Amino acid sequence: MTSTAPPLHRPGAGAPSAFEEATYRKVAWRLSPLLLLCYVVAYLDRVNVGFAKLQMSADLGLSDAVYGFGAGIFFFGYFIFEIPSNVILHKVGARVWIARIMITWGIVSALTMFITTPTMFYVMRFLLGVAEAGFFPGIILYLTYWYPAHRRGRMTTLFMTAIALSGLIGGPVSGWIMKSFDGANGWHGWQWLLLLEGIPSIVVGIMVLMLLDDRIAKAKWLTAEERDLLERNIAADNVEKEDMPIGKILSSPRVWMMSLIYFSFVMGLYGVSFWLPTIIKATGVTDALSIGLLSAIPYGAAVVGMLLVARSADKRGERRWHIAIPAVIGSIGLVLSVIWANNTALAMLGLTLGTMGILTTLPLFWSLPTAFLAGTGAAAGIAMINSLGNLAGFLSPYLVGWLKQVTGSNSSGMYMLAAFLILGAVLVLSVPARMVNR
Repeated sequence: MTSTAPPLHRPGAGAPSAFEEATYRKVAWRLSPLLLLCYVVAYLDRVNVGFAKLQMSADLGLSDAVYGFGAGIFFFGYFIFEIPSNVILHKVGARVWIARIMITWGIVSALTMFITTPTMFYVMRFLLGVAEAGFFPGIILYLTYWYPAHRRGRMTTLFMTAIALSGLIGGPVSGWIMKSFDGANGWHGWQWLLLLEGIPSIVVGIMVLMLLDDRIAKAKWLTAEERDLLERNIAADNVEKEDMPIGKILSSPRVWMMSLIYFSFVMGLYGVSFWLPTIIKATGVTDALSIGLLSAIPYGAAVVGMLLVARSADKRGERRWHIAIPAVIGSIGLVLSVIWANNTALAMLGLTLGTMGILTTLPLFWSLPTAFLAGTGAAAGIAMINSLGNLAGFLSPYLVGWLKQVTGSNSSGMYMLAAFLILGAVLVLSVPARMVNR
């Protein structure tokens, strides 16, 4: 049958048709709210241990080094199961697999409230990583099923604003839970925090099972003409990509380079995510609710920065400088937070710049590997990059905690994170522009 859909739009070929724009708006309104909600509750469960630490360390006798190791061991479980999980998702579909991931991690997160020893803390954090493995790269892969490269940067950024939103919402909520529920039913505030922030993941997982469509072809809410347009755009986008065998992915220099770049940025992300409440407390703020409210400021600013930079990158079809410049700004912000550590207002300004820069780099980074990977190769490649990069999620909080314990201050840890951000910026600029600017 001859298609009645308008010709597909290519970047640089003039404005897309009104039909195409309307179709992508329809897709965005259907997918974005659910995916955003998924990542908000996911990230909240991953990093709420940073707020739990404010009480948990004293209750359980955890040193900064023990906390840093426990916060980071999450990423070992994540690393081991990341590639198998993403390949399974590609085979069985995102709906069932994303739902499975969310429900199991919600259960594990809530059960962490019952830990009593450092060993139990390590075990539950490791199991949380196993449960969540495959979620983030699965969503990045899922977006490649729906959006061509020149549209995917903005959608990936919109999805990843969940990191900032979870900090914006989670900070005040976490502080309020810990302050208001402390002692209720004989439980500490940090126990209530883990329980009440674990339940939403289970609920949203059930929503995914009911609402998410695996592929364009299965979306009954699209007309035949809309499905045809979307599928032709994806087919055209995949022409120059390579569906490499998994073995070739594991030895690809390009994939290893992407992994190193991502590792550098994730060092900054989790150094801030896991230690932000502690850094704010070190400036002289002691009330849990006040710390929660202050921690929302950097994340709120980051949402604005992420969306503006992503819009600029998609409009210009340029990726490298849109990633490198925010990374440098993030580095400067972390250094300033150390220089101004004794002044809460100025330290917050530095932390805000640092958080904005770090979070802006991450979604745009994913426009680099998805520019040359497709099919099962994309599933394995994205998972490999994410799993290797997220080993920084173990190393970063552990090193920050160890350096703080050795030196007695947060300064050396922040300088280390700043150096990794500069390294990431340099490596991004070494990537050939023709390979990633689309």
